[in-house]
Amino acid sequence: MARDPYEVLGVLRSAGADDIRKAFRKLAKKHHPDANPGDKASEERFKQVSAAFDLLGDVDKRRKFDAGEIDADGREVFRGFPGGQGGGQGPGFGGGGFESADFNDILGEMFGRRGGRAGTRGEAGPGPGFSARGSDVRARLEVDLEEAILGGKKRISFQDGRTLDVTIPAGAGDGQTLRLRGHGEAGRGGKGDALIELVIRPHPVFRKEGEQLVMDLPVSIPDAVLGGRVQAPTPDGPVSISVPKGANSGQSLRLKGKGLADGRGGRGDLIARIQLMLPDAPDSQLEAFATRWREDRPYAPRRR
Repeated sequence: MARDPYEVLGVLRSAGADDIRKAFRKLAKKHHPDANPGDKASEERFKQVSAAFDLLGDVDKRRKFDAGEIDADGREVFRGFPGGQGGGQGPGFGGGGFESADFNDILGEMFGRRGGRAGTRGEAGPGPGFSARGSDVRARLEVDLEEAILGGKKRISFQDGRTLDVTIPAGAGDGQTLRLRGHGEAGRGGKGDALIELVIRPHPVFRKEGEQLVMDLPVSIPDAVLGGRVQAPTPDGPVSISVPKGANSGQSLRLKGKGLADGRGGRGDLIARIQLMLPDAPDSQLEAFATRWREDRPYAPRRR
């Protein structure tokens, strides 16, 4: 039979939820296999501590243990024979009022999710008897740039046939992982989580340069020479933008608040770089004008 879980954690029977959690955190950190590689004694001690917290961190199990209905291994006690755990509910249990504790989450906080959930896909647990929740499931979800910037909803399908509507937060980044709690595989201590990695599709117009959103803005020769207003695409929809008189290729125009999330709840700017465009079909009048201009006003573009 396992040792008394109160003795294993070094707490009184009247201990509340916080005291039990703190005791487990301290001992788990000290004896975790990652912190003691190859130390069999520490590994065994860690298993004892985990089993003790698995019992005392569960409201129903602790009540049954304190009432003598189950032993330290969690097995039912036959009351017809002496020697079972007795004594009724501990004096401080009723006032604890805590919900079932998940020691996987506590270990995840201490060890960066390593060994936090045994059985999680791609993550190794510390040994048998440790896992309390079901495995996490992982999936990749492709989103458009506009959806990443503005937010929205997307439906994703899992290999088991389930579908799930995922809320894309405004300002989401490429490679960001969304955790949807309780949508993983079922386990003894409840369901695991669904971890959704966002992948932003390449955009035909916009591109990211550092922390800025940039695009090329086609401008005709007349609009560049004389100035004017042209339609420009943005993630929020097309807008009218003013092209200054005498604009040149490579010149940048700034569309305020139309770029990427700035990390402060707002939006950065969209940079539109002017690209002078000739007509697709030959234009005889433009060719005649260019011929006269070249003959009358020789022009050598300056280097930038």
